Formats: sequence, structure tokens, C-alpha cells
Amino acid sequence: MEAFFSSVWFTYGIIPLLIFLARIIDVSIGTIRVIFIARGYKFLAPLLGFFEVLVWLCAIQQFFEHLDSWIMYVAYAGGFATGTFVGIILEEKLSIGKVNMRIITGSDATKLFNALDKARFTFTVTKGKGPDGKVRIIHTIVDRHDTRKVKDLITKYNPHAFYSIEDVRYALDKEDHMNKAKFGFFRKAK
Repeated sequence: MEAFFSSVWFTYGIIPLLIFLARIIDVSIGTIRVIFIARGYKFLAPLLGFFEVLVWLCAIQQFFEHLDSWIMYVAYAGGFATGTFVGIILEEKLSIGKVNMRIITGSDATKLFNALDKARFTFTVTKGKGPDGKVRIIHTIVDRHDTRKVKDLITKYNPHAFYSIEDVRYALDKEDHMNKAKFGFFRKAK
């Protein structure tokens, strides 16, 4: 068994593969950790940071023990690049948090309003003025995993509308308002 661990195949095959995989893991965790920090997950982000650094230390130890091999450099850098990509894909799949969708339309948006209402999305409509005249601006705060549904409604009922999507760090929804009112956090105006 000792001969296997000291073999050329192990040194130039298995160790670079392990470094590559470790970098994918630690960089993916790091990418998600940074996103969690931006979204205000102050307890989960440090926990992810602990595991990120633990895996990184294992990878860097092996890297420094084999500085004479160009394969280690390729494995380390390739793992970093792949880990960044995997982290972004994982974040998209997790769909954590809320987003603000701003929809701007110059045409009649009654069908879109009705479709949003029927799909149980809450929204606010304001009047505005664009370069081509009067517009309606629709704001809706939705769970990140619901953005596809809203995009589909826009495409179906108002395909020429412009929309943008922004991260929301915190949003107080109707249920939060009702709970706070129930427990006396809001006072009625006199």
C-alpha cells in the first residue's frame, strides 16, 4: 500500500485530481457564502466560511508539497475556475431570497395586471413618463424561484414590456404586517 502512495501515478494523477476537486468544493462554498452575505444571512455565511477554509487548507497543503509539478498548478487554477462556475449554478438552483421585478410598459397592461393578480402576485402600479410618452411602472416583490412565472406572464400578456430584476435584502410581507399588528407592534393613527 505504501508503494501506491509513493508512485508516480498517485503523485501526478490522484493528487492533482484531489486538489482540483477540493478547489471546486471550497470555491463553490465561497461563492454561495458571498451571496449569502449580500442577502443578509449572517449566521449561515460564517458556517459556510468555516468549511470553505477547511477544504482550502487541505488543498493548499497538497499544492505546496508538490510545487515542482506544473500539473498541480493547472489542477489548482482549474478547480478555482470550475468552482466559480459550479457556485453560480448552485446559487441559481437554490433560488434563495426575494427579488424586486420592475416592469415598465407603454401599452395597455390590464391583461398583465389581471394575470399577476390571478397568479396571486402582489404588485404596485405607478404612472410614469418615458421617451415615447406615458408608461405604467409595475413593482412586484417575489420569491426568486417565482421569477420565471412572472417573466412568462410578461411575455404572454405584454411582450414588449421592459423589466429589470434586483435582489431584495429584506421585505416585510402581508403576513409579517398582520402578525406585528396582532401583537401590537403597529399603533393605529389617532
